[in-house]
Amino acid sequence: MKKHCVLVSGGAGYIGSHTAVELVEAGYDVVIADNLSNSEITAVEGVRRITGVEVPFVEVDCCDREALRTKLFDRYAFDSAIHFAAFKAVNESVQKPLEYYRNNLTSFMNILDLMRATGRPNILFSSSCTVYGEPDRQPVTEETPRKPATSPYGNTKQMCEDILRDTVNASEGMKGIALRYFNPIGAHPSALIGELPRGVPQNLVPYITQTAAGLRECLSVFGDDYPTPDGSNIRDYIDVVDLARAHVAAIRRLIEGKNRSAYEIFNIGTGNGVSVLELVHRFEQANGLKLNYRIAGRRAGDIIAIWADPTRANEELGWRAERDLDDTLRAAWAWEKHLRGIE
Repeated sequence: MKKHCVLVSGGAGYIGSHTAVELVEAGYDVVIADNLSNSEITAVEGVRRITGVEVPFVEVDCCDREALRTKLFDRYAFDSAIHFAAFKAVNESVQKPLEYYRNNLTSFMNILDLMRATGRPNILFSSSCTVYGEPDRQPVTEETPRKPATSPYGNTKQMCEDILRDTVNASEGMKGIALRYFNPIGAHPSALIGELPRGVPQNLVPYITQTAAGLRECLSVFGDDYPTPDGSNIRDYIDVVDLARAHVAAIRRLIEGKNRSAYEIFNIGTGNGVSVLELVHRFEQANGLKLNYRIAGRRAGDIIAIWADPTRANEELGWRAERDLDDTLRAAWAWEKHLRGIE
């Protein structure tokens, strides 16, 4: 049986590196591509250490079509691609909309164009629950209407979904899946890879762990006046390893031709809504720590609450979230301690 090769663009990033590990351990060959603009080569080294495989790495900007063609498409025989390469901070996108549109759309269109031109059929897109905007009811299913995005980041996810749908429907033999995932947190149990933000973290858990490690003086909780039980935002926090396994299940579905149509969508979440303040307290309890935090004003682009109905992914992909939240928060702290040399 032919061993399939998968391109992971943005594979030195947080979700990409964990997905590369799960792909290798599931028996796939993997090629990682990344421009290292918001990631580190140490993530690729971590993937290699965990898997024991010298996974190829190509430093390339997905916005550079010619470099993609010569460095990747002319050299590697992958038939599937998972596209992660994108800018990803909701509030930063509000401040820098042009940078987000230029980077996130151009990079994905270049990958799609080259996949089509070279007859490589399977595309998996890293989408987001941000496409639902502020939903009218919870949990959200794949039939929940998309709403106007509350941030340019969310808008790029909506636009890329549409670009993928229209491209595979117009291209014989091409198949695409968009995974709409919720809030990935945690780290690999080995503590060899995890979330590695540059500068001030844009996501909650790295800010929590950096505060616990003493790198940040105080954690800001953005708003305690939302219409939720404790006044803070509610999200569906999913372990990054569980999320990575969902990508393996989706790639397998494409390769085996089990997709029901050329374009499919799946929600990838736990189905449980957890508030920001609850997550802070769960981290403290799971790790036996006390965090210094304060309530700050609301943040631009944030919605009140969202969590997933993952039934379709459970039934169609044969996948479900398995990791316990406390274990996930312990893994996040173990990763931070590994980074900082904390015993």
